[in-house]
Amino acid sequence: MTKPVALHRRPFDAAAAQTLQASGTSPLFARLYAARGITQPTDIEWKLSQLPSPASLKGIDAVCERLMTAIEKRERILIVADYDADGATACAVGLRGLRLMGADISYIVPNRFEFGYGLTPEIVALAAKESPKVIVTVDNGIASVDGVAAARKLGIDVVVTDHHLPGETLPDTPTIVNPNQPGCTFPSKAIAGVGVMFYVLLALRTRLRERGVYSAETQPDLNTLLDLVSLGTVADVVPLDGVNRRLVEAGLRRMRDGRANAGVNALFEIAKRDVKKATAYDLGFMLGPRVNAAGRLDDISLGIECLITDDTARAAEIAGELDRLNRERKSIESGMREEADQLITASITPEQKSIVVTDPTWHQGVVGIVAGRLREAHHRPTIVFAPGDDGELKGSGRSIPGFHMRDALDLVSKRGPTLMRKFGGHAMAAGLTIDEANFAAFAAMFEQVANEWLTPDQLEQRVESDGSFALAEFDFETAEALHRHVWGQAFPAPLFDDEFTVMDSRIVGFKHTKLRLKRDGRIFDAIRFGCTDTPPQPMRAAYRVSLSEYQGTQRLELIVERWWAMGEYGA
Repeated sequence: MTKPVALHRRPFDAAAAQTLQASGTSPLFARLYAARGITQPTDIEWKLSQLPSPASLKGIDAVCERLMTAIEKRERILIVADYDADGATACAVGLRGLRLMGADISYIVPNRFEFGYGLTPEIVALAAKESPKVIVTVDNGIASVDGVAAARKLGIDVVVTDHHLPGETLPDTPTIVNPNQPGCTFPSKAIAGVGVMFYVLLALRTRLRERGVYSAETQPDLNTLLDLVSLGTVADVVPLDGVNRRLVEAGLRRMRDGRANAGVNALFEIAKRDVKKATAYDLGFMLGPRVNAAGRLDDISLGIECLITDDTARAAEIAGELDRLNRERKSIESGMREEADQLITASITPEQKSIVVTDPTWHQGVVGIVAGRLREAHHRPTIVFAPGDDGELKGSGRSIPGFHMRDALDLVSKRGPTLMRKFGGHAMAAGLTIDEANFAAFAAMFEQVANEWLTPDQLEQRVESDGSFALAEFDFETAEALHRHVWGQAFPAPLFDDEFTVMDSRIVGFKHTKLRLKRDGRIFDAIRFGCTDTPPQPMRAAYRVSLSEYQGTQRLELIVERWWAMGEYGA
């Protein structure tokens, strides 16, 4: 199914770039910002005071009232968390923040392989053993209609904090905070579950201050939670809109200033990364996968414990176990990816617009990662299934721009009401459960929707470049600024393209190509990871500017993402 990858230069608003330059932004960053939808200087200020007020969150008053009552009466609160990094950080933020405000609180995270996703009646029965008066869901709950009903039947109130898209019916509780619920005017629809929980704490602290419980001087410092908020936000791969960028930047600043929580520091240490140079890349590709590995293969409570402990030795011990699980996860994922690629080669035609695959030996804990890898390789909406219990298949989907994954599944459910047992998710990712006997029918129906919705242009694999990198701007200061900036989902890290002469190339580590490239008389060190093909001569390369460090010495390096022979890149 693989087709040639075309190079496209990202357009940008020249007038917006001029406005940004006039405010003191460098020409390079003005162009990068304008290409990412930034039009005003205020859009790139990092002050937390610029965050929108929690007051616009629908349901926030009712939620705060219920939590204040629980705190005042010392009622037992139980957090029910999701089993990924967003759920783990949201749980840790909720626990730490509510404890700072005097709550009697604990948490449970049901094993995903036994209980599935969300606040189900079975999970409520498990939670009831702890005799809570209030259950607080974090990063789940908006689809838990039956679970909320079961809790209320037992006399347990449910506070839902979530960010996932709701279904047609909301849970029957007045205490829901979710920016994506109907009627909510909160300006960010992209905020992660951990961000929603943080906002609940901000609003609750304000109410307690208004009641005279705290003054501005004595109120709990919720900034201590920002490193966890930034980790969960980046790890959940939500779009980095203005709200999320400010939250992530604030958390990174705390890490670099040596004020991170013990668990975050331990994760940096085990990943062999310098917390004083923390970047969004570290959170998304080094820390996040280690926290996620616990939920994928074992129990996410291990990740939560790492994030809530203040004991540095205990944090280091847990981080070591998370690192071991992550290595195991990588091994399982690698085998599944190789088998999935063979399946695609053997059974999926180039004309197909979607990928739906399964195998009886696959592990349901890593289907989402494998789906993401296949989506990247083949640029098709992809769903990967693994066996569950009782003849079920548990699937995870990853999509491409222009194809709303959850809406596609919703259409499948309307056309084939018996094809899926349940589903939920976002535009770019979703989870679902089907009967094994329905696999072929589901795959055919999903492909039909993809055929109706996707155009050939949308299926074209392309590299989006920010154009040429001016040699006059190529220095350590600019590279450092690029390195430290908050980049991520829907706010992509800069990628440049230029013509080079290859001075030297060699294979390193059996699977990478090390290069020396020449452009306009200047020599650059470069590397392309995961590729041992012979580079064309001369070539056009799409690359990132990087700072590498060896034996304490920093140097500029180009990370080559793609290369093309001259005239073959389609720009």
